[in-house]
Amino acid sequence: MFPHRAGGRGDRPSRRRPVAHAAVASVVLLGTMAAGAVYVTAQAHDSGELVSSSAAPGALEAAVESATAGTSAPGPARTSAPAPAPTADLDALLARAVAAVPVETGARVSVAVLDTESGESAVYGDGAFATASIVKVDILAALLVRAQDAGRGLTAQERAYAAAMIRDSDNASATALWKAIGRAEGLAEANERLGLHGTEGGDGPLWGLTRTTAADQLVLLRQVFGDESALDEGSRACLRGLMGDIAAGQDWGVSAAGEAGSALKNGWLPRSATGLWVINSVGRVSVDGREYLVAVLSDGNSTKEKGISLVEGAARAAVSVFARA
Repeated sequence: MFPHRAGGRGDRPSRRRPVAHAAVASVVLLGTMAAGAVYVTAQAHDSGELVSSSAAPGALEAAVESATAGTSAPGPARTSAPAPAPTADLDALLARAVAAVPVETGARVSVAVLDTESGESAVYGDGAFATASIVKVDILAALLVRAQDAGRGLTAQERAYAAAMIRDSDNASATALWKAIGRAEGLAEANERLGLHGTEGGDGPLWGLTRTTAADQLVLLRQVFGDESALDEGSRACLRGLMGDIAAGQDWGVSAAGEAGSALKNGWLPRSATGLWVINSVGRVSVDGREYLVAVLSDGNSTKEKGISLVEGAARAAVSVFARA
């Protein structure tokens, strides 16, 4: 495997956000918390791939009290609307849920989740992480934006590269499309349109070392799976279809938080300088008829297996914030 290549084959509280234009806030919570270390690792792909680059959380309970105030006084009767019930602090609930996920000392994690039905979201951690192969979703989105601007569909060769890059996480295909979009500069131009403002492309050919945040990945997922998007219907369908057809053996990660039919992209990368793993997973999951967009970024785990376990635990914790009864 080339050093620093992305995988290939084989606490700040926030309030509820509006449905269509939820602004994602984030908070850095790295290190060890009272409830235990709160971290996750990100992995790149198996050896030989380009890397330009669980314990389920405990049940959450929030006591919500409603109060109504009534007054009576001489003269005309006055009515007052019931006082609104306090809203849940979703970022705080997410932080508590993630704190229950066992992690290794020295690892770190950031998680972002959106309930597509209510439009509410929560974010834990705002650090930047190496993308490893999750950047392949962004690369394809950038290619599709360029094709839209040119008034054309993807060529047969571009479609073949896109399918191999997303389904099989093929690095050679990613490198070809990275060049086609203009590398980091082209990615930045597309991301300005897509609304990703915390993502920076990797140097030269090192697409897997692109840096991003969980909040930005949630924005990208909304572009892919939402209705209001810089991507047209055909482009969104292309990405959704490929992310819903990931190769066997690569369907771990955020899919652990949902039922059958998840759509996702994973990244795994051992850093040559430390030997520690980067493990990332982004996608859409369904639970009891409701859909959630989930992004988990992590690094600092000692093995790929431990990183996967942590990512899956963090994904379950994220969905539990909204899926609780």
